[in-house]
Parts: sequence; C-alpha cells; structure tokens
Amino acid sequence: MNFLRGVIAGQAAGPQPTGADTIQKLCDRVASSTLLEDRRDAVRALKSLSKKYRLEVGTQAMDHLINILQTDRSDSEILGYALDTLYNIICNDEEEEQDAVTPLPVSGKHKNVSAPDENAQKQADDLGVQFTDTFIQDPEHVTLILSLLEEFDFHVRWPGVKLLTALLKNQCTQVQGVILVSPMGVSRLMDLLADSREVIRNDGLLLLQQLTKSNAAIQKIVAFESAFERLLDIITEEGSSDGGIVVEDCLLLLLNLLRNNSSNQNFFKEGPYIQKMKPWFEVGDDNSGWSAQKVTNLHLMLQLVRVMVSPVNSPGATASCQKSMYQCGLLQQLCTILMATGVPADILTETINTVSEVIRGSQVNQDYFASVNAPSNPPRPAIVVLLMSMVNERQPFVLRCAVLYCFQCFLYKNQKGQGEIVATLLPSTIDANSISAGQLLCGGLFSADSLSNWCAAVALAHALQDNLTQKEQLLRVQLATSLGKPPVSLLQQCTNILSQGDKIDRRGSKVQTRVGLLMLLCTWISNCPIAVTHFLHNQENVPFLTAQISENLGEDERLVQGLCALLLGICIYYNDNSLENYTKDKLKQLIEKRIGKENFVEKLCFITKHELYSRAAQKPQPVFPSPEQMLFDHEFTKLVKELEGVITKAVHKSSEDEKKEEEVKKTIEQHDNIVTQYKELIREQDAQIKELKEQLGSMSSQNEQTQATLMQQLSQIQQHKDQYNILKLKLGKENQSPSNGQGDGSQVNGLQTEELTQLREEVEELLKQQTLLQTQLSDKDALINSLKSEAAQTAEGSAGGSENTELLTELEALRSQVQSQASEINQLKTERQELVRRAEAASSDTVPSSDSSVDTDKVAELESRLAALTTETERLKGENKGLLESRADLEQQLASATSTVAILQTEKEKLQTDVQESKKEQDDLLMLLADQDQKIHSLKQRLKGLGETVEDEDDLDARDEDEEEEDDEEED
Repeated sequence: MNFLRGVIAGQAAGPQPTGADTIQKLCDRVASSTLLEDRRDAVRALKSLSKKYRLEVGTQAMDHLINILQTDRSDSEILGYALDTLYNIICNDEEEEQDAVTPLPVSGKHKNVSAPDENAQKQADDLGVQFTDTFIQDPEHVTLILSLLEEFDFHVRWPGVKLLTALLKNQCTQVQGVILVSPMGVSRLMDLLADSREVIRNDGLLLLQQLTKSNAAIQKIVAFESAFERLLDIITEEGSSDGGIVVEDCLLLLLNLLRNNSSNQNFFKEGPYIQKMKPWFEVGDDNSGWSAQKVTNLHLMLQLVRVMVSPVNSPGATASCQKSMYQCGLLQQLCTILMATGVPADILTETINTVSEVIRGSQVNQDYFASVNAPSNPPRPAIVVLLMSMVNERQPFVLRCAVLYCFQCFLYKNQKGQGEIVATLLPSTIDANSISAGQLLCGGLFSADSLSNWCAAVALAHALQDNLTQKEQLLRVQLATSLGKPPVSLLQQCTNILSQGDKIDRRGSKVQTRVGLLMLLCTWISNCPIAVTHFLHNQENVPFLTAQISENLGEDERLVQGLCALLLGICIYYNDNSLENYTKDKLKQLIEKRIGKENFVEKLCFITKHELYSRAAQKPQPVFPSPEQMLFDHEFTKLVKELEGVITKAVHKSSEDEKKEEEVKKTIEQHDNIVTQYKELIREQDAQIKELKEQLGSMSSQNEQTQATLMQQLSQIQQHKDQYNILKLKLGKENQSPSNGQGDGSQVNGLQTEELTQLREEVEELLKQQTLLQTQLSDKDALINSLKSEAAQTAEGSAGGSENTELLTELEALRSQVQSQASEINQLKTERQELVRRAEAASSDTVPSSDSSVDTDKVAELESRLAALTTETERLKGENKGLLESRADLEQQLASATSTVAILQTEKEKLQTDVQESKKEQDDLLMLLADQDQKIHSLKQRLKGLGETVEDEDDLDARDEDEEEEDDEEED
C-alpha cells in the first residue's frame, strides 16, 4: 500500500522507476493480490497512467483488466476503474490524445515520439485500432461489456457505454457483428434511452449512432424496439428545433435508421410519426437571431423529411409519404417557412429542396404549391417569387440551384402545370400589369448572365418535357426584339443567339449559355415533327450546325459540337419530309459531304463521355460545386441516352434501308391491327363461351332435377304394378274357389263385398294418381322439348358443341324412357279396366241366399273389425315412428357415452399409471425407511456398547403414556 501511495502521490525514495516498470509492478499487483482493496488501488493507478503511458498500459494490462471485469463483478468501483482504463487506451478522440503522444522516460523505440501533429494523431489512431483488434479477438469480451451495461450503477454503466462507443468507432463492422449475434444485445443498448440520468442517455444516443451505421439488420432491430417513438419523445422534451445538442444526436440517429432502409421507412410511414414531425417546423413571425444549434437542428429535420420522399426511394413509398405529408399539414408548414422573412439562407435553401421533393410527381401536392402566394402587396404566386430569385445574379448560387430544382419538381409529370407555364408566354394570356413566370423565363433566357441563361433554358425545357401539346403551343410565342422591327418567334430567337457567336463571346462564359440553349432546342423539337419543320424552315440553321460540327475547335467547344450533332440528328430522325430541301436523305447526304458520318458519330458520342454528364445523370437534384460546372440537366441526360443510338443508326442507314424499314413498320402496324382485331374477336368469343357455359350449367341442373323426378315416378309405377298384380291374384283365387255351403257362401260373399269395396277405392285412387302422372308427364315432355330446342340453339352458336350433343343424347334417352313408362301405364290401365269388369261380373253373379239382415250384420261386423284394424295399424305406425325417434336419440346418447367412456378410459389409464408410479415411490420410501431404521438400530447398539443410555421407542411410548396419566390425575 505504501508503494501505491508513493506512485500516486509522486513520492520517490531513491532512483525513480520508469513508466514501464511501474506499470509492470501494478499489473503484477492486480494479478497476484488476494485483497480486493489492493487490486482496486492498483487498477486506479493504472487508470491514472493510461493516458500518459497508453502503449505500455495497453500492451501489459489489457488481459488483467479483462480478468477484473470477469471476476470482480460484485465491486462496482473496481469495475468502473477497469472500464475507464480500457476506454483511455482504446479511445482516439483528440481531447483524449493530447497526452498520449508525449515522450516516455524510457520506452525503447518509443522514447523519441515527436510532439502532437498530424502524423502523431495518425499513429494514435492506429494504436487505438490495434488495441481494439486485440480486445475483440475474443467476441466474449464484447459480450462481457454488454452484460455490464445491465448494471444500474453509474460508475459501471457510463464507462461501459463510452468503451463500447470507442470500440464501434475503431472497428465498427466487427463489433456490429458480435452485437448482432449476442442474445438481447441490441435490446440492452436500447434500454439506455430510458435511463433517467441524462449523461448516460445522451452517450447512449452516441453509441446507437455508431451502432446503426451502414448495417440494415441492426437498423431494423433498433427500429422495432420502439426507437422512433422514444427518439421523437426525446426531441419533444428537449424543445424540438429550439433544443440543444441532444436533439441533434436524436436526428442523426433517425437519419441513420431511415436512410436507404425501405423497411424502416415503411414502418415510419405506417405509424403516426410523420404527423409528429409537423410541430418541428412551426416558426414565429420574429425569425431574427437564430442560434447556430437551431439552424443545425432544423437543417437535420428537413433532411429527415427529404429521406422519406427521396427520388431514389420506390415510387409507391414516396407517393404514400407525400400524401401523408399533405394530409397532416406538413407541406403547408414548409411553404410557410418558404415564404417567411428573416429565415437564414441555408435553412431557406434546404426548405426549398425539401418542398421540391415533397411535391415531385404528386399532382395534389403540385396543385397546392401552385396555389401558394407570397405575403406581398399585391400577392404573387410563390413560383413567380422563386423564379425571380433564380434569374437574379445577386442571389447565392446554391439558392438559385434550389429554386431551379423546385421548378423542375413542380413540372415533373405535371402536364397541367406545364400548360399553365407555357400559357403565360402566349399572346392571348399576357398581362402587362403583372409579372408572370413566362416573362421571367424569357428575361433570364436572354439576359447577360450566362448562369441565368442556363437556368432559364433548363426550366423552360422542363415545361416541354414529354408534352407534345405544349411543344406545339410554344411555337406560337412571338418576341418583340426592338422598336420598328417585326416580332420573331421564340424558336427563331434562340437560334439567332446561337448563331451570333461574336456577341456571345463578349458576354463571357459563352459555352454555358450555348449549352443551355442547345439543350432547350433538343428537348423542344424531339418527338415533334412540326417543331422540326419550323426549325428547318430557317435557311440559316442547318448551315450553322454543319459548320459548328465540322470545325476543329478547342476542348471547351467539343461539347457544343456534340450538342449541335445531337440537334441535327433529331432533325433527321423526327423529319416528316415536308420540306423538299431538307428531307432525311438530303440531310444525310449533307452530313456525309460536309462532316463525314464517322466524324459526326464521334462528335455525338462526346456528350456521354463528358465527366459532368455522368455526374448529372446520377440524381435529379442539380448539385454543382461551382457555376462553371453547371452544364448538364438530369432529364436531358435521359434524352441523350434515348436518342444517341437511334440517331447513329438513322445516319448510317441508306434510303433503301429506310424504305425497307418503313415497309417493315407498315407490315408490323398491319400485323398489329390484325392481332388487335383477333384479340377483340377472341374477347367476344370468350364472353359468348362464358355465357353458354352458364346456360349449360343451368340446363345440367335442370336435367338432374328431371332425372330425379323420373326416378321417383318409376318407383311409384313399380309400386302400382305390384299392387295390381296382388289384386289380380286375389280375384283369380276367389273366382276359382267353389261354394260349399250357405253359411260359407254368405261369409265368402260378405268378404267379397268388402274386398270389392276396397278394390273400388283403390281403383279410384289409382285413377287419380294416373291422372296426376299424366299431367306430370305432359309437363316433363314440354320441359324436355324446351331443353331440346335450347340445346340445339346452343350447339349451333357456341364452341362447346360436344357438351351440348351429349346433353341432347341424354334428353333423347330420357324421352324414350318416359315413352316406355307411358306404355306401361297404358298397359296397367287396361289391366285395371279388366279387373273392374271382372269384379262387377263377380258381384252380379253372387246372390246372397240368407236374409239381408244377416248380411247387413256381418258386413257391419266386418267394417267394425276393419276400422279397428285400421286404428290399430295407425297406432302401431305412430308407436313405430316414436320408437325410431327414440332409437335415434339413444344412438346419439350412445355415441356421446362412447366418447365419454373413451375419455374416462384414457383418464383411467393415466390414473393407473400415476398409481403405479406412486406405489413405486412408496416402495422406494419404505425401503429408505427400513434402511434408516436399520441404521438407527445399529447406531443405538453402538451407543449402548459405548455405555450410553439409549431409550427405545417402546420406552419412549411408555413414558409418554405415564406422563399423560399423570396429567389426567392432576386435572382430576
């Protein structure tokens, strides 16, 4: 302990040890001390030396410090010292490194370290990376730090957060991989945001910023751990845009989670989070004196909005976010900032860019933006105010670029807006008392500022993008160049400026102006034969273009030559041959004679080889480091990519090839027309087939019903035939049996009378049934005839003729079957008439020989017996029906009882198993008790052998009984 106090207090007795020696002794003390206090003091001393002697502490003490973290988890103080020491040797922050590069007293090759400079800082950074690699060689070390973050003690959690942040800064990918596979690793880090101590929460934000860099998997996990809700709550608590550095950290973390992560963007969009962003952009009337932190916060908030509606996102997700931002009022709030006064220039620029992407491609948002007016007297549209800034050369360059981007986004896929802009240039809509967008564009197009020329040309080109109607309308625009001279068209004025090279030279930056005008002309006449005709109608345009292309100019002019070649190629490709002097063939002959085809194609290909072309093709926003590099527009690069190949082919094609190609096109068009006709015919046939299939389905169902009815009739006829056969047999036997006596004859006659009465009733019933069957048969015949006619019509008009033929065959078979049944019914009818006739004959031949009174009594007796039998039969039928119902109920009860028995059987088996297990356990317990009794007995015997007094259980029981008797006597 005296040694440690001497090291800490700087007391030296004798020769002062070197730093390396001191660190070595401290490491030995940490490794060998058994007392926690000694180890704690040694680790504290290592912490104090870790900044000055970073290399020595890192190389000698790292393993000992990690061992402390693993073994001394119960002492938070030593854990905090160990974590702080590891942080000091791993961290590369500049403020932490001021002392890390100072010379060491004796340290071998490290004793001549120079003063802090760039090389020293680089060496320190490399040292931190090396120590980080050493620490994370075993992934369990990172897992150990994660587990220590669960400690609530401030002296453990805070240095643990800082250490993990330093590890992520030095080796982000490797540490991210370890945390990703660690169970609940990300969740533990998310808990830091809920810590009530602001220091830990704020450092936790910095940790999550490093953790979520360029790792989509971790970003998703963090997002689904309610990160959005927590971060937005922290931003609100800290004062939104008026908050401090904590708000900035939250916004940076949100940007990490959302940028280039479509899953998190969808999750953010589907939740209520876009609506929570609206209060961020509420600014007051007094916007003077914005703090630097507020500017930074609002700038990041605008970037967050842009991330959600970026053009690089999927169109569906972008459109959904744009719709939500309009519905919740966020777009309206941004437009308020746009038109407010006193807003800093960089915030205004970023707001313009944000509004641009919120309205890009969204018709509703674009219409709203067109209706926004600036708070001026008289009110002016926001578009006009912005264009005034764009063509004003005194405005900052980035602001002018932002306004151009906003105008491009307003016109993107917005034919209505394009028409409104072009309409402000037409003679019938020009208002001399107000400034319009068209006037500002024309003014910028022909001003002395080359940047205004370029911006106005590109803006006007976007008003014509993919809109043939507006290209033709713009041909009507007339400009008054000077007093006393007739007006010229806008197209002619643009070509005049191009051809007047000496005047442009005096303006300076002529390349930028000419490039802008050439891009406008290429966009204007592409895919518009009428505009091509107007352009070629000026006799000076084609000679000017050929002269420009054929000249050998400098590097700066080669781009202009390429654009001139593109413009001439468009005149060839979209030429309708309406001008005799400038048909496709004549223009190609002119190129071949004056320029040469190979030279023409070479000049044309120079456009795509230009470095600024590739930069502009990457994204729609015009971002340029300087005004001189502002040459290409994003949409124009798409047009060049589309036309370069077709123009090259068109130039190389001969007239015969073009004729063949036109013939092929005509053939293809004819073929397409034929295919279209066949497609329409097939659609009609499909509809007819579908309708016939429905009719066939209904007829099939009717057929099934008819078959069922016929089967029922067949069964009834068969029953009637059986009844007739039985009656025939009865009547035949009665007629053949002799009359043996008077009494017997009276009985027989009585029975015959009863049977004849019954027979007449049955015959009448059969007649009724026959009439009903005849009616049904006639109905079925009519139905069959109608089905037959419908089937015949269906067979004639549909493709499914085979199915209808089968149906007709079935119907014919049914009809023949019905006819055969009708013949059987007629036969039965004949037999019935014969039976009636025979019955009447038998009744007339049989005369009762006894008195009529006796016959009457017998008949009455027989009738009463018959009535009784009928009643008994009905009663028996009722009982039978009740018994059947009871049987069904009993069967149902039996089924339920069977299932219950099965369940009970299963439970019984389970209980038997439990009983067997209980018996087994009981037997085991009995064996244990027997063993215990045996051991107790042996111990008692040993005690008795040793002379000790041991009471047996019998003696104890007897003593207990005696005590109870004594107690009873005392109570008495």
